[in-house]
Amino acid sequence: MAATAHAFDIQGHRGARGLMPENTLPAFTRALELGVTTLELDCGITRDGVVVVSHDPALNPDLTRDEAGRWLEAAGPAIAALSYDELQRYDVGRLKPGSEYARRFPRQQAVDGTRIPRLADAFALTRGLRNDAVRFNIETKISPLRPEETAAPDVFVRALLQVIRDTNMERRVTIQSFDWRTLQIVQKNAPEIPTVYLSAERVSPNNIQGEAASSPWTAGLHLSQFDGSVPRMVNAAGGRTWSPYHGDLSADALREAHALGLTVVAWTVNNETDMRRLVAWGVDGLISDYPDLLRRVIDGALPPSAH
Repeated sequence: MAATAHAFDIQGHRGARGLMPENTLPAFTRALELGVTTLELDCGITRDGVVVVSHDPALNPDLTRDEAGRWLEAAGPAIAALSYDELQRYDVGRLKPGSEYARRFPRQQAVDGTRIPRLADAFALTRGLRNDAVRFNIETKISPLRPEETAAPDVFVRALLQVIRDTNMERRVTIQSFDWRTLQIVQKNAPEIPTVYLSAERVSPNNIQGEAASSPWTAGLHLSQFDGSVPRMVNAAGGRTWSPYHGDLSADALREAHALGLTVVAWTVNNETDMRRLVAWGVDGLISDYPDLLRRVIDGALPPSAH
């Protein structure tokens, strides 16, 4: 089931992190302007149970200022320790000058005064723009290694599913995670929502961990049970999509995943050469901080009739 041209999934990572403040309404707006098919984003849960869009379990000092406009000197309070109203006191609209993070994304445009949005706000944005086609790929930011930082998996998933159902977005979302425990809970409680199994072997968090070691991330499945095949692990777990780190993906593994009926969407691909190689292999989609570049690659790599 190799990707057909018309179905290629262009996912804007954290909206469009290379261009606008990550995981914010300005980033989502820019990504929509660029014609992404999916908004990729991350979620956390506040102390009062509000599902918000944030990659980091605690406020990131490289992109967070307090009410007085001062940069946080270290990682700030955990999202789970703040109420939604308390969270709104922080500005996340600019990268800290001189930080390594800012050097990584020199094209990111600052939007001072930007706040961490609710997931419901991201949904409302697309409704306000009358965009009923774009999908949302929502990551549960949770770690089995640091359970104290977030809500428990069942609580996390229950809150997320409630927002999705309250806004009638079941048919427009997928839920992804490195923590496969949360995906198993989704499959049990909302089988109509596709799950996306994230994997990383060469980079953090290495949730696969090799055949010699069991992993706390993979819901009791071990690589050794599947002859070293991550696609077979994902298939056995009940996933519909495998989303590997692009540097881990091989053409052989892609073919195996497709033979199993899996969709394959690689992350996070910012280099044009890598994009072209993966498109040529036949991936079903790519996640990128630069959806503008990815859009140009796809427009040039796929037949004109596909657009």
